[in-house]
Order: sequence, then structure tokens, then C-alpha cells
Amino acid sequence: MSTSPRTRTVVGCTLLVMALGVTVTACGSDGNPLAATPYDAADHVSFQGATTDATAEPAKGTAESPGAQPAGQKQKPGEKAKPGEKPKPQLADPAKPLDVTADGGSRITDVTAVDGAGRYLAGELSADGRRWHSTSPLAADARYTVRVSTENEDGKPGRRTHTFDTGKPRSQKRLDVIFGPDSGDYGVGQPIVAELSEPVADRAQRRIVERGLKITAKPGVEGAWHWVNDQELHFRAKEFWPSNATINVRSNLNGIKINDRLWGGKADPLKLTTRDKLVAVADAGAHWMTVYRNDEEIMSMPVTTGKPGFETRNGVKVVLGQEYFVRMRGSSVGISASSSEGYNLPVYWATRVTWSGEYVHAAPWSISDHGVRNVSHGCVGMSTGNAAWFFENFGEGDVVEVVNSWGDSMEPFGNGFGDWNLDWKDWRTGSALLGGTPDGPKPEDALRLRPEQV
Repeated sequence: MSTSPRTRTVVGCTLLVMALGVTVTACGSDGNPLAATPYDAADHVSFQGATTDATAEPAKGTAESPGAQPAGQKQKPGEKAKPGEKPKPQLADPAKPLDVTADGGSRITDVTAVDGAGRYLAGELSADGRRWHSTSPLAADARYTVRVSTENEDGKPGRRTHTFDTGKPRSQKRLDVIFGPDSGDYGVGQPIVAELSEPVADRAQRRIVERGLKITAKPGVEGAWHWVNDQELHFRAKEFWPSNATINVRSNLNGIKINDRLWGGKADPLKLTTRDKLVAVADAGAHWMTVYRNDEEIMSMPVTTGKPGFETRNGVKVVLGQEYFVRMRGSSVGISASSSEGYNLPVYWATRVTWSGEYVHAAPWSISDHGVRNVSHGCVGMSTGNAAWFFENFGEGDVVEVVNSWGDSMEPFGNGFGDWNLDWKDWRTGSALLGGTPDGPKPEDALRLRPEQV
């Protein structure tokens, strides 16, 4: 990535210093600095103080690469290759940062470092242009290509491309990531979930993890991750996802050091698309539900919600699933079968919105109460015809909001997807990258989602 504007063609003598001690120099040629061809410094590469890590192994695919030691031959750290024998490739320690410095009167104008998987290494350039250093971890067992552009005091161009390999991590413990939900088509309220195979409590380590979980969306929106606990993160947009959007989720953590005993593992990518925006607002005070498609009213119907003592939760809920038929028993929510409140009912056209048992469903036994009073044990009940319509139009990720109930508020986490009940400021506080920062994502962390690029 570019760390400084390319305002002119660049030049000079460059010294590239990496964790394994490799140095690279490049000197510019005479002539007009705007027309000069950057000097090829291939003959000026030297390895000063480089040591081979005996416990590391070359990255995959390097055994046949130039400089690799033939299979079956061993070379001790610091030992020179025998005549006719190719030297063992030098391996950078992935736990150490990449450091690039300019010697003499040169200054660095641009550095890009990218591995074979296309992951760019973030970095910072000093104000005087003498030093660039990485600010994100190197990946283990990877091959990096570093391109450095410089200019000297006369404005002559210098350019150097260098490739190096990193060793495999010493620890075998991996942080695997499982993304959810399954790939598919969802409503605009569907959050993204990342489940970690190991707990991560330290804030600095959480920043590494969070920065490695990448989301691209088309059209672009602003969004953020929120740590639910040490092993679960949720991602949502500032507002609901746009209608008919495409969302791609992937992890760049593979081979990245999280701590001395934990390194990033693999994760299967995820692709979601969204449907039209569907929001149903159930007014418990008015005993009425209004349905909106893309913010335009398309349906209105009488309902009944939770009666006193069993009030329906207020707030925004996301459809979790649907069951054409479900048998509902009071005992499943702690009501004794012998109690006057006990029930055992066959229920049809049931759309689930909480794990604890709130549904939008057909309730023909209370048809005379619909639009009049609240008589349910917490569900939103309606006629069979209206429940069938709701079932056929709504699906996972669509939104149901309950207002004007005397019930508690919907939990943000643990009982379904109540993520939207946190305002944006509170949501951001749960991000290891954005918590405590002014509203608006930090550009270097790429948290403003932009249209996906190839």
C-alpha cells in the first residue's frame, strides 16, 4: 500500500532492513529525474548479519526456488554453502516487524509489502522519509514481495523489489474462525457472526483479530465488529444493510501471530445477499401490526401480544427461522402443566424471533381478542390467514419490532439477534479498533465498507 503521495518520480540509495537482517541498496542514474529509469540494484544486494532459523521451515513452494537448499541436505545456522551447493534460503521471523530504512541522503517515498495470498502489510513512514516500519504482523509460512521507491538529494529515482520468506510458527495452536450464518439470501437485519476457536481477551490481541476479519459490501456501508465475549464477535452496519446488497466475509488471519502461543488459522469465506427491506412493527398498545417493504406500508393487521405477567419484549428482533407446525407447551418456558396458565397447543405458520420462544404465529383460538386486547404468553398472535401471509413473505434476517409493550427490552445478545437495540455509539464501544475513537471509521483499519474490488 502507498504510504506517501507519489508526487514525483523517485530515486536514490535504499537500505532494506528486515527481521532476518537482509539489506538491499539501490542507486539512481544521472539525468533528468523525471525521465530517468530507476537504477537496477540487483548487483548490490548484501546479507548483513543474517542468520538462518534452524527451527523454522521454508514457506511452501520455496524448495525449488532460487537460493533453496537441495532436498536432503542440511546446513547449520551461519554455515556457508559448499562449492556448487545452493544456500539455504534466509527466513524472516514472522514475530518481528519489517523495517525499511534509507541510507545516505536518500528518503523513502513509497513502500508496498504483499504476501502470496494478496495480503498487504500495513506500515508507517517517518516524517523525514528515512524509515518505514510495519504496523501489522507478518504472516508465517508466507512469501513477501517488497517494493521500495526512494529519491536522493538530487531527485534521482531508485527502486528495489525484494522477496523473502517467513518461517512457520513455532506454536501449533491455531485460532480458527467460523463465520455465520450459512451463505445465502437474508433480510437486511442479519448480523454477521464470527466464532473463535480460542478465547482472546487482551485488547491488543483483539485488535489483531478484528483487523484480520474482512468484510466487503456492495453497495458500501459503514459498519463495525462488536465483541460479544472472548470468543464471539458480531458485525452489523450502522443502519440496516441496504436492500439487494452483496456481502463477502473472509479472514486474513491465517499465519498471523496473535500471541506467543497462538497463531491465526484458516476460515471458510462467507457470501450473503440481502432481499428487499422488510420490517414489521407490532404495536402492543394498539394491538396492531404494520408491515413495510422498502419503507412503504404494504400490510396492516390486528394482533394480540403478551398479557400482563407475560409481556412481549420491546425492541428490534431478527427472524431466526420458521416452522409450519410447532407444538407449544407452557412447560417449555417454566409454566406448570397443572397451572391455570398452562397450555399445550398445536401452532401453525410460526416465525421465530427469539430462542426463548417468541414467535409470530397463527392464534385462531383468540381471534376475538385480535386488535382489542393482549392475551398471549409473549408471542404475537394473528389470524391463520395473516400468519400464513407473514410466513410466506418473511424469512431469516427480516425485522420484527415491538413497541409500546410493558415488557422488558430485547436483549442485544444471547436470545437471538437483538444487535440493533444498541445505538451506534454503544455498538462502537465493543470494537477493539473503534472503541473510544470519534464516530467514523479509521481509514487505516478499512472499516468503511466499499464496493468489492477484484
